[in-house]
Amino acid sequence: MAMDEVDYEVFGNEMQYVEVELDPGEAAVGEAGAMMYMQDGIEMDTVFGDGSAQQGGFFGKLMGAGKRLITGESLFTTVFHNESNGKRRVAFAAPYPGKIIPLDLGDLGGTLICQKDSFLCAAKGVSLGIAFQRKIGVGLFGGEGFVMQKLDGDGLAFIHAGGTLKEVALAPGQTLRVDTGCVVAFQPSVDFDIQFAGKIKTALFGGEGLFFAVLRGPGKVWLQSLPLSRMADRIVRASPAAGGRGREEGSMLGGLALGGLLGGSDE
Repeated sequence: MAMDEVDYEVFGNEMQYVEVELDPGEAAVGEAGAMMYMQDGIEMDTVFGDGSAQQGGFFGKLMGAGKRLITGESLFTTVFHNESNGKRRVAFAAPYPGKIIPLDLGDLGGTLICQKDSFLCAAKGVSLGIAFQRKIGVGLFGGEGFVMQKLDGDGLAFIHAGGTLKEVALAPGQTLRVDTGCVVAFQPSVDFDIQFAGKIKTALFGGEGLFFAVLRGPGKVWLQSLPLSRMADRIVRASPAAGGRGREEGSMLGGLALGGLLGGSDE
């Protein structure tokens, strides 16, 4: 079944959102909680599973929901359909600083593998599944790269990359070593594996982790400079509860502040 063809526009620099224009009868599916606003005439339905048109009956919906549960996503997605007689718009916002990437699955061979938290929205009919990495090394040590989402169809899909985006076209046999969390998406023709960082001292004290993701072409790869896990880790480590310096950090006299000398007590 053909996917809905939608027009779109991406707004913003670091905190982006995408505005999707729907013709009468067209629809888009969005990740739960991603909607920013919608114009009058657009109706929304929360559906069990991934909202794709390919699913048939209760069993198909149950399978779609089960796949999303395995990837750590919500059991439900939201479908936005235009019930008016004219063009209407609905917008979806990025969850944290980064870039929204519009990808035409038809131009990419119909399938894309992406990180499980990067999917934002898509044209109605794009199917959301799971992509288990078959190699045991990836399964044991892949971390964020072990269970990934698989997008199938021939329509537009929008994924989000944290920080700055880099697109790499790998030639046959060409390899790239990447932090596992920095891999946003890749074509299924790309081989994904895990490699030990090398020297024990480097692995333990280098701060780069024990393993790298190794991507081998041919195919396209999309990378992000700021994985959500890395940003969350820095925030937690900087918080006062975790031993961070607290709110006086930017002050030259922060270390001599009364709160600092007295342990932050208000008494």
